[in-house]
Amino acid sequence: MRTPQGLVNFRDLGGLPLHDGGAVASGVLYRSAALTELTDAGLAELEAVGVGIVVDLRTELEARSAPDRLPAGGPPELLRLPLLEGAFGGAALAGPEGRAVPAATIDAMLASLPTIPELYAEMLAHAGGAFAQIARRVAAARPGSGSSVLVHCTAGKDRTGVAVAVLLDAVGADREAIVADYASSHANLVGAWEAGMVAAIEAMGVTVTPSLRALVTATPAEAMVATIDRIDADYGGGVGYLAAAGLDDDELAALRHALRAA
Repeated sequence: MRTPQGLVNFRDLGGLPLHDGGAVASGVLYRSAALTELTDAGLAELEAVGVGIVVDLRTELEARSAPDRLPAGGPPELLRLPLLEGAFGGAALAGPEGRAVPAATIDAMLASLPTIPELYAEMLAHAGGAFAQIARRVAAARPGSGSSVLVHCTAGKDRTGVAVAVLLDAVGADREAIVADYASSHANLVGAWEAGMVAAIEAMGVTVTPSLRALVTATPAEAMVATIDRIDADYGGGVGYLAAAGLDDDELAALRHALRAA
């Protein structure tokens, strides 16, 4: 599938193998980075995909600083589910209305940067309600009906990556495939996107250390393996996680029906 012009880290999750045979349905669930740089041609291409719901996991500050561009002809529904956890980017260092945070505050933030697995563990602990809302929207999606779901954050790797992993695990996607899909985001982000993020951070007088750069673009496979292991240990898998977040048996069955190719 062609990536809409100006969109980064975009893909259809369809085609990933299921552990009991078959594959994830195409045209139902998509993921990407923020939709801020879509060109006019990219907007038309995204409209042709048939996305009916765009789920934005960014904070209010991130979304206000870099608003999504959506097709004007028949804009999809925008569902905002702000999660504080996510890639450490330039917006995280901006105060109210874009004013810079004092240097002492920045130093304290840099000193307390979490590792990526720690970030994901916190996300699992606090984002169940948001992930359940996404699951309900995906459960109602059907290929070709204009009801498909696109999930994004800033980079489309951390908040989006964990959300997608939970849904895929709940419908029985092969775990090696889930990890490989997550890990593929790094190659999509290095280059121009990474350079822009690093420049934005450095423009605020912040030194981009290796650990900070990793939070901007890295998607180490072991981080997602650890996340899936934690879902197993604490909830018995993605189904148990979503059930604990409020999905009932009928909703879980609808999610499986929507995401498993016929």
